[in-house]
Amino acid sequence: MAGLVKFEVPEKLMVEQLDLVGKAKGKGKIRIGVNEVTKAVERGVAKLVLIAQDVSPPEVVMHLPLLCKEKNIPCSVVKTKKQLGEKAGISVNTAAVAIVDEGEAKKELQEIAKKLSELAK
Repeated sequence: MAGLVKFEVPEKLMVEQLDLVGKAKGKGKIRIGVNEVTKAVERGVAKLVLIAQDVSPPEVVMHLPLLCKEKNIPCSVVKTKKQLGEKAGISVNTAAVAIVDEGEAKKELQEIAKKLSELAK
């Protein structure tokens, strides 16, 4: 499952990404779930896509990194669906989240996107 993105995401960055989801949920806009995230990416409105590493079967989310690359949208992973669901403010686990509007966390989003592009090199 680590093969979703072609680089290793450091633990600290995973925490920063999850915090950003929490901030975007509060003041901005997020899309939750593989179908909603896919639509946001296809429409070009997603600014960051996060995928849980513990998705089973992995085929459920395997199209997302390719789609993000095609649309030039930063894409990364977090450890669990549970963490992603909690930060998204829902009571169930979720495989993927897209930040559509980061609200007041514009600077944080830019920093994370920059770190991800450096890791991807």
